[in-house]
Amino acid sequence: MHIPDGYLSPASVITTYTLAVPLWIYGFKKLKKVLNEETLPLIGGLSALSFIIMMFNIPIPGGTSGHAVGAALIAILFGPWIGFISVSLVLLIQSIIFGDGGISALATNALGMGFVGSFVGYYVFNLLKDKKFAPFIAGWVSIVASSFFIAVVLGIQPYWSEAGKPLYFPFDLKTTIPALVGSHMVFFGVVEGIFTQLIYNYLNKKDANE
Repeated sequence: MHIPDGYLSPASVITTYTLAVPLWIYGFKKLKKVLNEETLPLIGGLSALSFIIMMFNIPIPGGTSGHAVGAALIAILFGPWIGFISVSLVLLIQSIIFGDGGISALATNALGMGFVGSFVGYYVFNLLKDKKFAPFIAGWVSIVASSFFIAVVLGIQPYWSEAGKPLYFPFDLKTTIPALVGSHMVFFGVVEGIFTQLIYNYLNKKDANE
C-alpha cells in the first residue's frame, strides 16, 4: 500500500498533509504520556516488527503493492494514537532510507495505514474483546479499511488530467478498489489477522506467567 512519489496530485498532497500534521502533533503528545521505562522497549519492539513486515511488499494489479502493517496490534495494546504515531515513524524511515513510499505521499500513507488502521483495529477489538479471535478480526478489518482509504485516494487521481490523459496515477476507482481491497480481504488481511492474534496471545501469556 506504499504510495510512491509522483502518484498524487499537488492538491491531494496538500490536503493529506493538512489533515495529518495536526493529528501527528496531537499523537506525539499522547505518545509522550505513555512512554516510560516499561512501555518504551515494547513499543519500540512492536514498531520494529511493523517495519519488518511492511518491507515484504508483494506487487498487485492496479499499480501498487500489498503487505501486512501491524497497526492494529500496537493500537490494541497501547491505544490508537500510539499506533498511528508508531506506524507513521516506520513509514518515514522507510521512505527516507529505502525509498519505500514517497515523501510527498507520506501523509496519505500514514493516514491510511496508521490512522485508519489503528483506530479501526482498536475499536473493532474493543467491540469484540470478549471473543477468542477478536485480535484476528481486528487485524483483518483494520488492514482492509486501510486498503480502502488508499484505494480511494489513488482512484481519484485520474480526475487530474490533461487532454484526457491522467497527469498522475492513471487507474480509477473501478481498478483500485477491487485490486487493493480485494487482495487485502483475501490474503493480506488474513496475514495481518494471524500476526495480530499470535503476538497478542504471546504477550498475554507472557504477562500471565510473570
